[in-house]
Amino acid sequence: MNDQRIAIVTDSGTDTPAEFVAAHDIRVAPLTINYADGSYRAGVDITSAEVCERFSTEVPTTSLPSPDVIRSIFEKAREDGYVGAVFVSISSGLSATNSTVHMVADQMEDFPIAVVDTKSIGVAAGMVVMAAAEMVEAGEPLCVLQDKLETLAEKTDVYFCCKELEHLRHGGRISEPVYRLGSVLNIKPIITCNEEGRYVPCKKARGWDKALDVMVNLVAEKAKAFPKAIVAICCSAAEDDFDLLEAKVTERIPNVAKLVRSDFSPALIVHTGPYVVGMGVQPA
Repeated sequence: MNDQRIAIVTDSGTDTPAEFVAAHDIRVAPLTINYADGSYRAGVDITSAEVCERFSTEVPTTSLPSPDVIRSIFEKAREDGYVGAVFVSISSGLSATNSTVHMVADQMEDFPIAVVDTKSIGVAAGMVVMAAAEMVEAGEPLCVLQDKLETLAEKTDVYFCCKELEHLRHGGRISEPVYRLGSVLNIKPIITCNEEGRYVPCKKARGWDKALDVMVNLVAEKAKAFPKAIVAICCSAAEDDFDLLEAKVTERIPNVAKLVRSDFSPALIVHTGPYVVGMGVQPA
């Protein structure tokens, strides 16, 4: 527990590195993965690898944490001695989690909660979670955390690319023309989140290797705006390109202060498919 006794809470769509979560007592509200045979809590009852294994027989759906689940996490934090909390959520443009947390927070008596909308997803949202923990441990009061973290989130960018486009099309993340063009010509769109926190393609590349190069170049260009940058790499178990991407980052981004690695969460794998790589960049 940090000295201020402010709990850090997030949802499992932020892809915060598991080691960091454990080291800083970060509470995670799991998204739910729904199959015909039942529902599973992402990262608790089912892993990313297990989701990938089941793609051949069924493509599941996802749902956000229920108000009761979110409330129980806050109540448990209070029982554990925390006097308030900050909840860092994936983009409100992609999920209703943020609005659900706001509703629950308004009902919590004598337990103040700051709710932060990252307008992002995956490892870039996880970078904001990590910053939240570091701010709290550095003594930042709860009353300033939402503004400070959302300002940081505006300067934090996410990029990801999928080797297969079928799952993005199935979930409505890319249009039918983009899917057909990509499938025929081996074009891979690089996806980011816009100012409203919604998915948009920002670049295209022909072939997987070229797509990874383009993604690193996008991160490098953003990193130039900062004296020092934090760069994060996120890979699915089926597409383990950590070492390759880390080498490219080291070569092309001289001002990296910290390099973060994380795995793709099961709920995100549902929408991207098993072969996916993402990156995040923010000022240090």
